[in-house]
Amino acid sequence: MEKLPQQARIEAFTQLGANIEQLINGTNESEHFDELWFNAYNRNTWFTKESVLHAFKGILKFLDQNTLEDWIAQYPISNASKPKIVGTIMAGNIPMVGFHDMLCILISGHILKAKLSTADSYLIKYLASQLIKAEPRFNDFINFAENLKEIDVLIATGSDNTARHFDYYFREKPRIIRRNRTACAVLKGDETTEALEALAKDVFYYFGLGCRNVTKIYVPQNYSFEHLLQVFEKPGRLAMENHKYANNYDYNKSILLVNSIKHLDNGYLLLREEASLFSAISTLHYEKYENIEDVVKDLRDKENQIQCIVSDGGTIPNSLPFGYAQAPEISDYADGIDTMAFLSNLD
Repeated sequence: MEKLPQQARIEAFTQLGANIEQLINGTNESEHFDELWFNAYNRNTWFTKESVLHAFKGILKFLDQNTLEDWIAQYPISNASKPKIVGTIMAGNIPMVGFHDMLCILISGHILKAKLSTADSYLIKYLASQLIKAEPRFNDFINFAENLKEIDVLIATGSDNTARHFDYYFREKPRIIRRNRTACAVLKGDETTEALEALAKDVFYYFGLGCRNVTKIYVPQNYSFEHLLQVFEKPGRLAMENHKYANNYDYNKSILLVNSIKHLDNGYLLLREEASLFSAISTLHYEKYENIEDVVKDLRDKENQIQCIVSDGGTIPNSLPFGYAQAPEISDYADGIDTMAFLSNLD
């Protein structure tokens, strides 16, 4: 296998970024975005045009040459290191969610051996083909497989149950095993319409399927939900145009009604008072608080279940502004585990 110098890897990913920008701007003569997303949608009807476009724009943030160089400079990556075969089990809950692992593995000089989710194989393979087109030597570094028997390292994303299986089966390998995570929001009660519109993005992007989607909100005692429910009507109506979301809404509403569970409903989203961070699709949990210190403590106790927190005006330390849950930076690692540090320190 021919060595692939670090600068060549950076230039290839930068070119991939340029190709994606042309694709979504409609200036790529050989590739057409509408055709690409429609092929993805035919395989997984959660992958709407808006979802795929948002995912591409998120990836595009990573693929700037200066961004890549500044990011890589933080790690002891060496061209002399012997590449490891890094098996990765990719999720498929949102479009191209496995791309960041692909980027980390390849940019650090290792070999990708990926078991793709059937829910998201088309777009990941498209990105791989574009990367190889930009740098043909990557062909030797990218493999897709049904099993991961001959690997040196594992990076796997799954549920809490599958994580236990991965941990046992690959117990002799260096590994990163990711588990169920979600996001939550903290409200003060005086949010403007603009702030709530931004929060709606955190709730509704990707129909709530991502680990960075807000599935629970904390609100003050005596909080009035009227304004929030009004603001959430428009994005909720758009979500209901997807038959899968609509089916989930109808099903979850019927469960709440049959079991006489108190809830709020604006016709597109169900709000239920519930301590759990994880809510079903089309459902948003809420919990009332007396003081913000209680919320901070609760979030700290549940930090192993939380991917990110959003608040308006930095109410909660280390939180993101409303609207930014689904806009991670290149160094925002899943489960808070630094994937690049792990990969760059392999023996």
